[in-house]
Amino acid sequence: MLTSTMTPAAKRVALRKALVPGAAAQMPGAFNPLSAKLIEEKGFDGVYVSGAVLANDLGLPDVGLTTLTEVAARAGQIARMTNLPALVDADTGFGEPMNVARTIQELEHAGLSGCHIEDQFNPKRCGHLDGKNMVDLETATKRIRAAAEARIDENFLIMARTDLRAVEGLAAAIDRAKALVDAGADAIFPEALRSLEEFEAVCTAVDVPVLANMTEFGKSELFTRDQLAAAGVAVVIYPVTLLRSAMGAAERVLEDIRDNGTQEASVPEMLTRARLYELVDYEAYNQWDTGIFNFEVPSLDIASNARTLHD
Repeated sequence: MLTSTMTPAAKRVALRKALVPGAAAQMPGAFNPLSAKLIEEKGFDGVYVSGAVLANDLGLPDVGLTTLTEVAARAGQIARMTNLPALVDADTGFGEPMNVARTIQELEHAGLSGCHIEDQFNPKRCGHLDGKNMVDLETATKRIRAAAEARIDENFLIMARTDLRAVEGLAAAIDRAKALVDAGADAIFPEALRSLEEFEAVCTAVDVPVLANMTEFGKSELFTRDQLAAAGVAVVIYPVTLLRSAMGAAERVLEDIRDNGTQEASVPEMLTRARLYELVDYEAYNQWDTGIFNFEVPSLDIASNARTLHD
C-alpha cells in the first residue's frame, strides 16, 4: 500500500539483471500510477514511461513540449507505485550536455531505474514519423557521455536511442549505436527498425542490451516476444498501448451515453467497483486509520452482488 516496498537502488539492480540479450523482457507503458500497479500484478518485467504518453496526457503532441519538471514528477509518481523497475523516456535530455546531466540526477532522485536519450534535434518528432532531424555524432555522444558521468547511482541505466535508421539507413544507425556505446551507453534503443533481420543485425553489432519498440501504427511490425527473443532483443516496450486502449474505451462509453442517454450497455466492459478497490488496496489502509475505512469493500463475487460491483 501507499508506495513500493523496494528501494529505487534495488529496482535499478533488478533492471540490470533483467536486461539479458535474448530475454525480451516485457515492459508495457504505464499512463498513470494505477496502471503501473496493474502491470506489476499481471507479472510483467518492468514499467515503461513514454514521453509521448506523458505529453498526450497533458493534451500535447509528442514534439518536445514537456519539461524536465513535468516528466520527472509524473514518472516519479508512477515509479513509486510499483516494485517493478521503471524506464523513462527523457527525449533529447532537455537541453545541452549540462542540462542532460541535471536531467539524469532529477530522474534518479525521482526514483526511476533508467532513462533513454535520443539523437534528434529539439523540438523532436515521434520516432515513427517521417521528417526527423538528427544531430551530428559529436552532439549525440556528448549527450550520452554527460548522462553517464552525471549519475550518482552506477546502476541507473543510461540507454541511448538512435533514430538514424529512418533517415540514413540501417548501416548508419549501427555505426552510431556503436559510437554511443563507446560514449557510455549501457543499452541501445534503435528506433523504427523494419524487420527481425534488422533487430538481429543491431543485437549482433553491439555488446550491450538492445530494446525493441512495439508501438502500434508505427514503422515496425508488431513482432511477438518469441520472435524478438530469437533476434537477440533484451527488452520490449509497448509504450502507448494502455493509453490507446483506455482512451478508446472512454470514447466508446461517451458515445454510448450521448446516443442512448445512459451508460448501461457499457457497464459490463467497465472495471467494477470491487476490482478498483482491490487495485488501490482499500483494505490495507484500515491499519492506518479506521476512521477513513468505515465501510465494507464490495465482494468480487459478482454472482451474489452484480449490481453493487458495477456502481
